[in-house]
Amino acid sequence: MDCVTQCVKAVIGSSDDDDETNTNMKSQKLIKVKAIVTLKHSDDWLLKNLVDGGIQQIEELVGKTLVLELVSNELDQANSSEKETVKGSAQCIEEKEDDEQYEAEFELSKDFGNVGAILVENEQHKEVFLKSIVVHGFSDGPLSFTCNSWIQPKHDSPTKRVFFTDKSYLPSQTPKGLRRLRKEELVLLRGNGEGERKESDRIYDYDVYNDLGDPDTSIELKRPVLGGTKQYPYPRRCRTGRKHSDADPLYEKRSTLNFYVPRDESFSEIKQTQFNTSSISSGLTAVIQSLDTILTDPNLGFSSFEDIEEIFKEGFHLPPLRSNDLTFLQKVIPKLIKVANDSQNLLRFDAPEPLKRDRFFWFSDVEFARETLAGANPYSIQLVKEWPLKSKLDAKVYGPPESAITREIIESQIITYSTFEEAIKEKKLFMLDYHDLYLPYVSKVREIEGTTLYGSRTLFFLTNQGILKPLAIELTRPIIDGKPQWKQVFTPASHSTNLWLWRLAKAHVLAHDSGHHELISHWLRTHCVVEPIIIATYRQLSSMHPIYRLLHPHLRYTMEINKVAREVLINANGILEISFFPKKYTMELSSVAYDKLWQFDLQALPNDLINRGMAVEDPNAQHGLKLAIEDYPFANDGLLIWDAIKQWVTEYVNHYYPNPKIVESDEELQAWWTEVRTKGHGDKSEEPWWPKLKTQKDLIDIITTIAWVASAHHSAVNFTQYPYGGYFPNRPTIARNKMPTEDPTKEQWEEFINKPDQTLLECFPSQIQATIFMVILNILSAHSPDEEYIGEKIEPSWGENPTIKTAFEKFHRRLKEIEGIIDSRNENKNLKNRNGAGIMPYESLKPFSGPGITGKGVSYSISI
Repeated sequence: MDCVTQCVKAVIGSSDDDDETNTNMKSQKLIKVKAIVTLKHSDDWLLKNLVDGGIQQIEELVGKTLVLELVSNELDQANSSEKETVKGSAQCIEEKEDDEQYEAEFELSKDFGNVGAILVENEQHKEVFLKSIVVHGFSDGPLSFTCNSWIQPKHDSPTKRVFFTDKSYLPSQTPKGLRRLRKEELVLLRGNGEGERKESDRIYDYDVYNDLGDPDTSIELKRPVLGGTKQYPYPRRCRTGRKHSDADPLYEKRSTLNFYVPRDESFSEIKQTQFNTSSISSGLTAVIQSLDTILTDPNLGFSSFEDIEEIFKEGFHLPPLRSNDLTFLQKVIPKLIKVANDSQNLLRFDAPEPLKRDRFFWFSDVEFARETLAGANPYSIQLVKEWPLKSKLDAKVYGPPESAITREIIESQIITYSTFEEAIKEKKLFMLDYHDLYLPYVSKVREIEGTTLYGSRTLFFLTNQGILKPLAIELTRPIIDGKPQWKQVFTPASHSTNLWLWRLAKAHVLAHDSGHHELISHWLRTHCVVEPIIIATYRQLSSMHPIYRLLHPHLRYTMEINKVAREVLINANGILEISFFPKKYTMELSSVAYDKLWQFDLQALPNDLINRGMAVEDPNAQHGLKLAIEDYPFANDGLLIWDAIKQWVTEYVNHYYPNPKIVESDEELQAWWTEVRTKGHGDKSEEPWWPKLKTQKDLIDIITTIAWVASAHHSAVNFTQYPYGGYFPNRPTIARNKMPTEDPTKEQWEEFINKPDQTLLECFPSQIQATIFMVILNILSAHSPDEEYIGEKIEPSWGENPTIKTAFEKFHRRLKEIEGIIDSRNENKNLKNRNGAGIMPYESLKPFSGPGITGKGVSYSISI
């Protein structure tokens, strides 16, 4: 904005000050202070204004500015009412590349007291992003206000915005002059639950997932409403208040792909260029249309493994694109689209790191097992706790519950290592168990063309080298279409037929694991469950509350990225339904997992490991846990991060809550935790496992768990998606054909015997499915240039308090130490799950990273 247009003098006192008040003011000794206001303006600000209204609109801005009002901490002693604010108008004094600085001068009476808040009005024509206000001139130094918020024009939003100083206060400690403002601000943020939200609103409220389906477009796009029913329990999302569907009033309309999130939750401009709904949607549409042009059959698979590798060497030659399509593609995937000349466009993918290291990494059984401990989904592997294996599903509906994996099968695979009894006694058998979760969906999924499904169990044996050896895969089809239950066990074999059957069974399990990873370990257990916690935080914790300020870095961008997910990723006929085996049952399956598997207390890393049998409590062991597999990279590095977060949270909480009575009497804190349970996760509000909130330890455990999920858990399952899934044979998202041994015709069996590699290729995702999801994984796995990493920079409110500042600096140093520990572990040749020829080192939980696809970096929040 041109500073020339901003020329307004500071005004003293409120607008209706009478002559007597002014006379009294002059007779007092005044304190002169100056506020420096920093705004961040949009790069296209001037262009937008010219387009919207031309020169006339620019002229209207002359004299328009920001009006600030200083608010005293104290009440007027004479009448116990709030003191009058002191008002001043800010004028532009300096314009930089990214921001502008404004200045306002004030004269305060000697008895005004300490300034505790500033009220802000925007008299400009457009919204502005207020970064900070610093007031100079006080005897004890500058007074800082960290804002980082969009301020709407006064004519659109007449309510004055309030910003408190960087000093934190519990509700009971709130200065009397600020108590009303503290309460009123929370009321404004909650809204009244009515009406459709505007883009400029700052209202946080709850709703069910009733906008994934689109019955107005087609009845085929109708999907269950998730949340609010016993059949489909689910966490809540942000309420938008959009109009309801004409075809079914239970649904919200999807007529516009620009769903509401509170204004301050939106991406920065840097982030928008990386991940923007319109560019993703339009860009992928262009890719799909281009591929449709090339591929007359959308179900066409790759004809050879060489063809798959050509994607990384030569790329896809796209037909000529319209200029706007190319622009969208270049925005969303700039590294992937290369314009060779005027007539040729290439969709080119960088080879994932494991493929660069070892062209055949995906074929290895050792790598298959290693990735359960150090890959994209290290959250599913579990100890075999009971033998024999047995389903808990209804035998009348799904068939005999006994597993076909017998003692004899296990013994035949471990004969050179151990006896069966020793393997059970010494806890050396581990499992991926996707049997009971998937089996009820087999019949439904098989009605859909181009996909299939089994219930599956995969067993592993822990060798003396500390690595897992795959033993057996059991695939089960329940009673279906009058046919009895079918199940078969496949084992690694030297005979060619059984070897290829093993490879096919492994492809099915990898698809099962990919689906569980994306839908449950990733979406459900991080993105989905954290959103209602964010909503409750804004609704119940004042921005001056110390716990709000502790949590705030962990909340950044999550609501916006979840909005994008509802628009183009998890919606009916969205990217996940196109790409993953459950198809239209994708999100319904995540609701079943929430119902049967999710518990808040088990999201804490130590509890999760114990629950899966991957650790036992041991007070003499590091972290108080003894791991079932010593070389479990995710658990080893994760416990370092967990302990560092917990130590930081402990010191922070104990400073503000020196005794349990303060925890119990904190009305905002108690309202927050009650709302998380009863509204945000209302479908599970009566569960007995919810932690109580009565002591400092209770609060420390709750906050540490939330911080872990939003930072390290999400990073561990997100930023290696492209490295491990970019070469899709390593992690196919769908298995399109059943096993050749399941009720085969003579022709099907002969095709398998004659061309087993072709059978495997036809089982893998189609060219369109694979390419679309490679694009998405490339986007999701990349750090934004403005990424904020855990413990990297101190928040202004933390630096305001010497005790908290010291605790944070200790936290930061510990994270730097952890970086070095992880590096040394990756160099240790004895740790074979993270070191060896062709093996990608485990860096998922290294705290810091640069931008792009790095496979490392623990971001503060679920920001992608």
